Amino acid sequence: MKKAGLFSLLSVVLMMGACSSKEVAKPVTNDGKPASGDLAPLEKQATVFIAEDGAASGAGFYIAKEKGYFDDYNIRVDFADFANSDDMLPALAAGEVDIAGGVSTASFFNAIAQGIDVRIIADKGHNMPGKSYFSFVIGNHMVDEIKEYSDFKGKKIAVSSRNSIDGYIYEEMLKHAGLTEDDVEYVHIADFGAMLGAIDSGTVDAALNIEPLIAQGISKGFHVRFGDATDYAPESQIAMVLASPQFMANEDLSLRFMAAYLKGVRDYNDAFFKDQGKEEIIDIMVKHTALKDPELWERVFVTGLDPNGKMFIDDIKKQYEMYKANGAIRGEIDFDKSVDPSLVERAIKEIGLYED
Repeated sequence: MKKAGLFSLLSVVLMMGACSSKEVAKPVTNDGKPASGDLAPLEKQATVFIAEDGAASGAGFYIAKEKGYFDDYNIRVDFADFANSDDMLPALAAGEVDIAGGVSTASFFNAIAQGIDVRIIADKGHNMPGKSYFSFVIGNHMVDEIKEYSDFKGKKIAVSSRNSIDGYIYEEMLKHAGLTEDDVEYVHIADFGAMLGAIDSGTVDAALNIEPLIAQGISKGFHVRFGDATDYAPESQIAMVLASPQFMANEDLSLRFMAAYLKGVRDYNDAFFKDQGKEEIIDIMVKHTALKDPELWERVFVTGLDPNGKMFIDDIKKQYEMYKANGAIRGEIDFDKSVDPSLVERAIKEIGLYED
């Protein structure tokens, strides 16, 4: 995770508050139909610790919190920030935090292969067809030269990392273009923000960048969007919701948490793809994320979040195989154990299927 955090302070908070269902409050009174409209609230209030750093892909958590969906089930959520996933994953496996977001990287899969026991349970980020939030841009100096993907031949392409979702999308684009890595010049630029200056100066010709930097770069005249990542990676699973085994074992709590999360994701989809209640949702996103400009929220291509929590499981496996082929994975992963969509499936039975 990118945003700096104070792990030692978090540890104190966790020791004081414990995790998951150990924190209790007075039972919520329930007269007639539950406030949620489906499941009755927990008899005792439970606290769920979520490792989240203000990423836009955490929208489901933020919206469910602000709109009271967690409250309806007598769940309190506390957000915890970690300096990086190397700290976060062991804490998740130990049950010190209950829920986290994971971005596809070789180090993430390596941790699981080496025995870090976490569950991949729901979608937390994918590209929407024609509106990819994580996609290629080309410099304005290239607009007359790069018309097709094959025109990337001989060009300098900035990518933030190799053994990660970035490298995966990069390799898929090259395959789609009919090119090999020898046909282009790979330029490693770890910081997405630094790509803006590099592409504006002509140091690189193209870059795999992310929103809101894509929209900001367009407004400043640095680059333009080129094609769409779903042209060559239509079902790329960029980020996933992760859970601790202890959290999954608490079926009453985990079911209600997932139901609330999906309700938040559905409001997000209604706002950005149906223009329903958009102003309220943008206000929530401004409050919880680093993107504080409401007007810019109107222009960015937002993170795709499946309203039914569906993951592209085959693509998760495909990414793992790519990392393994690159020699970046030590050990094997039991995907039947590590990828567990059962909680989403149970929640859908309670709240119903979202249909467009």
